[in-house]
Formats: sequence, C-alpha cells, structure tokens
Amino acid sequence: MRVNRAWLGLVVLMLPTLLVAMDMTALLLALPQLSADLGATNVEQLWISDSYGFMVAGMVITMGTLGDRIGRRRLLMIGAAAFAVLSVVAAFAAGPLMLIIARALLGIAGATLAPSTLALITNMFRDERQRGQAIAIWATCQFTGGALGPVLAGFLLQHFWWGSVFLVAVPAMALLLLAGPVLLPEFRSDRAGRLDLAGVGLSLVAVLLMVYGIKQLAVESVPVVPAVALAAGAAIGAVFVRRQLRLETPLLDLRLFRNRPFTAVIVALVFAGIAMAGTGLLVTQYLQSVLGFSPVASAVLFAPMGLGVAVGTMTAPALARRMKQTTAIAGGLVGSALGSLLLVVVGGTGALPLVMIGITVLALGTGPLFALGTGLVVGSVPPERAGSAASMSETGNYFGGSLGFALLGVVAAVVYRSRMDGTSDSLAGAVAASRRLPADQGAELLHAAREAFTAALHVTGVVAAVIFVGLAVVVLAMRPATRPSSAPLPETARS
Repeated sequence: MRVNRAWLGLVVLMLPTLLVAMDMTALLLALPQLSADLGATNVEQLWISDSYGFMVAGMVITMGTLGDRIGRRRLLMIGAAAFAVLSVVAAFAAGPLMLIIARALLGIAGATLAPSTLALITNMFRDERQRGQAIAIWATCQFTGGALGPVLAGFLLQHFWWGSVFLVAVPAMALLLLAGPVLLPEFRSDRAGRLDLAGVGLSLVAVLLMVYGIKQLAVESVPVVPAVALAAGAAIGAVFVRRQLRLETPLLDLRLFRNRPFTAVIVALVFAGIAMAGTGLLVTQYLQSVLGFSPVASAVLFAPMGLGVAVGTMTAPALARRMKQTTAIAGGLVGSALGSLLLVVVGGTGALPLVMIGITVLALGTGPLFALGTGLVVGSVPPERAGSAASMSETGNYFGGSLGFALLGVVAAVVYRSRMDGTSDSLAGAVAASRRLPADQGAELLHAAREAFTAALHVTGVVAAVIFVGLAVVVLAMRPATRPSSAPLPETARS
C-alpha cells in the first residue's frame, strides 16, 4: 500500500490502542462513585474492576491467531463495533451484575484490538525502518493511554456521572469503523487451518486461573486458594502446550520460542512488566498514604511513569539508527536500573522530587525494550504468523503486570510487617487504626507505619534494579534477530 495511506492507517490504529489502554486504568477512580450508585458489594467491586483485565489476558492468545485466520482487519472491525456497543451498555448499567457482564464482554472485545493492530502494522510497513517507527508510535499510544486513563477519569468525574468514563470510547471506535475499511489492508493466512476450539478453551481457563492466582496472592493472607488456582492453571497450561506442539496448525505456534531473540525479548517483556508494575503499585500507595495526596492528585503525579515510557518508545527508533538495537535496549534497561535505585533513597522532605525523577527515569529506560523489542518479536516471524507473535507479546505484558503486583506486593508486605513487628498487616490498616486511637498514640502508629512502608519501597527499588540489570545482560547476550523467509503473500492479502 502507498506510504501516505499506510501512515494515515496508523493514525486510525492508534485509536483502539489508546482506548484499550485507557480502559484498563480509568475505572480505578470511577469505582467508588459507581459502586455507591449501583450498591455494589466489596466482592462485586473486585469483579467490576478485574473482569475486563482477566478477559483481555485470557482471550488475547485466541484473538491474535483468529485474526490470522479470518482476517486481521475484519477481526478489528468486529472488535471495535462490539467495544462501542458494550461501552454504552456499561455506561448505563442498571446494577452491579449487568456492569460485571458488560466489563467481561468488553475485555473479549478489547482482546481483539491490540494483536490485530500490531499485526496489521507488520503488513502495512514492509520497510524495517518505517515499521520500527510505526511500532514505536503504537507502543507510545499504549503507555500514554495507561498514564492518561486515571487523569481523564478524574476530569470526567468532576463534570459528569461515572458512565462518561465508558462513553469516551464510542466516538473513537465509530471513527475506526468508518475509516478502517478505507485505510487499512486486509490480511489472512491461506494456510491457517481450522480454529482449535479445544485449544481456545484450554488457553482461556489456564490463563484465567493463573492470572487470578497471581493477583490473589497479593491480597490473601492464607494463600491456599491462590496456590490451588496456580497449580490448576499450570496443569491445564501443560496440557495446552502438549496439544499445540502436536497440531499441524496450532492455536499458538510455540515453535517460535526456538528463535533465541524472540524468546529473550518475550522474557524481557515479562520481567520488565514485573518490575514496573511492582514499583508502580508501591509508588501510588506511597503518594497517597505516606505523602498524603488525594487519588486524583496521585494519578496526576504518577502520570510521568506512563509518559516516560511513551517518550522512551518514541526516541527508540532514533537510537536504533545510531547503535545496534540490542545495545539500545540494554542501555535503556541500565537507565531503568538507575531510576529504580533513586527510589532506594526516597524519604524526608525531598521525597516527592526523588520519586518523580525515579519513576520517570525508570520508565524512560524501558521505552527501547517495548518499541524495539516488540519490533524484534513481530519481525522475527513470517507475515502470516504476525498475529500469533503479537498475541504472545501482549500476553507477556499482561503476565508481567500481574506477576509484578503479586510478587513485589508480597515482598513489600513482608518487609512492612517485619518492620512493624507484626503489629500491622498493611499501611491502610494502620491509617484506619490510628483514627481510633488517642492523638499521640495514633500519630506514633502512623509514623511507624509510614517508615515501614518507605522501607518496603526501598527494597522494591533494589529488586527492580536487579531485574533491569539482569535483563540488560540477557539482551546483550542474544544473537541479532533475522526475519525468516516466508512464502510470497497469498491472494488473501491485499491493500
């Protein structure tokens, strides 16, 4: 397709990418208000919050491969139409159950968008340099959306009712539906074979159980149920893997992991997600419960983390023109380690500037990984398997985020409890308890709890720094990626 048309098509693809990322984070601020209006219980609030992310994580594998089979543009259009309709349903939900179902269905629709957009970019931009720039822009939209979601939600909630948080997606999806058929090419593989429905079920159940188990590890005091969920998810996942390796046209082509650069980047995406999600969890709590900022102010102060990744992804192609991609990625990860170490010295009157600089430098350094690394993933497979590769990249991101909340959340909780000598399980609990005590005792408890939480933030910064340095070594050790040869484009691929 013509270059100008390709770049206009990329603008269209930015819309769903931005909106899906925003939808993952915007609900955080709207949850208290909508829960009060709908009368949602604590359990229902959890499902309202988590059902979307669970279904995106569980269905992205299926949707990435489904797009290779039925057509990536077709799947994108179906997903966009469903997303728009379900956003309206969610905005006008009459009760908690209706909203939970709408959010879950929105997750399924959202799972069609990310792998479809990334796979289409590989079809639209055959020149490696242009493809790298396009993927950098795509990644920028992902992280900008995540950063701006809470900020936009805070603005909307000040002027409108909670349903406006969902309705903001409708005009963007409508524009995608109008412009997509004109500006976006269609592509599907003529060797895709039938969809493995048994594999769809196995992958969905395995991912949902494992994501649920990982998330619950961070909040359950007795980890029996999360452990059972993880064990069951791992067992079902093993069955899924064995099935995929036997099939001629698998739902997920696990043979891609024989490519060392592909595997190294997927591992790096997972572990970078762990470090970023873990530090993000601690920093947002630190801003609110230690420094005393409101949720809206904390969202604004935390936005540089998402925007830092966005700036890093946009500058990554320029770095790649001056040095090897692996050097640019590894150098960025070292920068992220330095940003993490700034969190180790947070405390006292200068805490806020250190936190802001630390999360910004940390995020900025990950930009080359998310831009160039994602390019290496989709660039190391033939075009007909780009959807499957894109779905693996997205799944790695989701697993990394979930693991970060759970694993580093558990580490922080252990440090906090040890510093409090077992007298308090959480900072939020200590804040609540301090209000019931006499003023001097409450102030003493609150001071001790904040000091303990600050120590947990310091340990999290050290762990994140170690992860980033380890990833830099892994990336430097991998061989440069080479795009495998593939057959000429089938007749089903057309501009």
